[in-house]
Amino acid sequence: MVSRRDSFIGSATFDIMNVLIATRLDPIARETLEQHKGYVVTQEDSGELATLAATYPDVEALIVRSEAVTAEVIDAFPKLQIIVRAGSGYNTIDVRHARDKGIDVMNTPAANSNAVAEEVIALMLADARHIVEADQTTRAGMWEKKRLLGREITGKTIGIVGLGYIGQLVARRLSGFDVRIVAADPLVTTARAEEFGVDLMELEAVFEQADYVTLHIPENDETHGLIGEALLAKMKPGATIINCARAGIIDEDALRRAKGEKGLRFLNDVYAADEPGAKSVADIADLMMPHLGASTVEANRNAARRAAEQLIELTEQGVTSFIVNREIPQGLDEAYCRLANVLAQMCRGLLGKGTTPKAVATSFYGSLHEYADWLLVPIVKGFWDELDRPLDYRSAPELLRRRGMDYISREVDSKKGYESSITLDLTGTTSSGETRSVSVRGTVAESRIMVSRIDGFDRLYLDPYGITVFFLYKDRPGVLGQIGLSLANAAINIEDVRNPHNPKTGFSLATMKVNRCPEASLIDEIAMQIQAQSAFLVSISA
Repeated sequence: MVSRRDSFIGSATFDIMNVLIATRLDPIARETLEQHKGYVVTQEDSGELATLAATYPDVEALIVRSEAVTAEVIDAFPKLQIIVRAGSGYNTIDVRHARDKGIDVMNTPAANSNAVAEEVIALMLADARHIVEADQTTRAGMWEKKRLLGREITGKTIGIVGLGYIGQLVARRLSGFDVRIVAADPLVTTARAEEFGVDLMELEAVFEQADYVTLHIPENDETHGLIGEALLAKMKPGATIINCARAGIIDEDALRRAKGEKGLRFLNDVYAADEPGAKSVADIADLMMPHLGASTVEANRNAARRAAEQLIELTEQGVTSFIVNREIPQGLDEAYCRLANVLAQMCRGLLGKGTTPKAVATSFYGSLHEYADWLLVPIVKGFWDELDRPLDYRSAPELLRRRGMDYISREVDSKKGYESSITLDLTGTTSSGETRSVSVRGTVAESRIMVSRIDGFDRLYLDPYGITVFFLYKDRPGVLGQIGLSLANAAINIEDVRNPHNPKTGFSLATMKVNRCPEASLIDEIAMQIQAQSAFLVSISA
């Protein structure tokens, strides 16, 4: 057996690991760890985590389900090195504070997938045939056969938003219903979607065409409130939304309005907090469940087994694939990871909507060159921020390959003097077949990101912190004023403006730091008005 002392890549070494399973979890987790030897396991399925910390101060690994692992809880375990979420979502864990404390956080993303996929089908059928109300009224002695006229799923169009683990299984489970399945997922190729019998299309088209839309995306800055007024307005009257993902991805007020106007149906299993009490969606949900997506005997066992196995794999083999809050090795300043991510966001935005990325080339100057493989991870996530798959430096190149993208890590010329900077080039193909290329460069100065070049616009030294909107357009008088007026009409204030011109190409770049985040529809509207080649925003916190 490999010595844990030699192979564990966290900040501490050990011969025996103290593990606390602080949740009601299938005993397979405890059995797997104890059979493997080298682990002292305690399981407590009741009590507050802070109280358990006082009782078990020597805990080095903590396994939880939906328990809230706050900064205070993390601080209460002085020897904690690893937190394992037995399940996919980890929004109940303060992953940033854990990282600051040198603690790795892992999840088990595929363990609950089938349970959630089957729940989606159950909700669809229960709503279509009025199962809950029929049971209640019949038990009360009523005979509501005529009133409870149902609908059939067969022949309908089902829209899946997010073709990750769960989305793919939903597609497979629906295959026997003789339905048309459409989906939106920028990380999945058309060929891959066809394997599941799915027509891949833009998100707006899914909402326009589907009779049922089921959501399977993570909640982050990009997806929070994504299902809002613009998308809901595209839905068919009487269509159904199913949310077994995250509560925050739906704008509840927009859904409330759309439901009243269009008679939409809403089936829900997720909330801002997993706790008793009144729910904000009670007035608009046609079916509500207490977050039962992963609550099956099989899912609990799968998650428990994977939690134990992944803990063993990390501590004995250094397998980091399921760590969700560590992407960098020791010695690499995290600021350069943020830089790589921001540069990738800019490249993707500059390439323009409707342009398919085909190749990426990187240049890492100075001491960054030795971290080229690691820095590819935040670059890939910058291209596709909605990524919900586990990703590390081993799997990032494979993801690019599956997306049909070539990747080149270039040898750098030290004579250029770009000490500790990153150059990123992205090439893509437009829908008309035109090849388009963009390039950006940046560095870190006094621990802050600095973008020195965007495409042909050099010596920018742009501080990208806050909310910045970008418009690339053919230079002509009055365009900057048009952009400013449109933002002002939306009550958005401009705090800083750059407007460099490239005489070689005839293009100008407008970068505007604004006081609040514009709606995507507003950026699209401005882009159309000024005939921009590309328009996008980047939002990063200081």
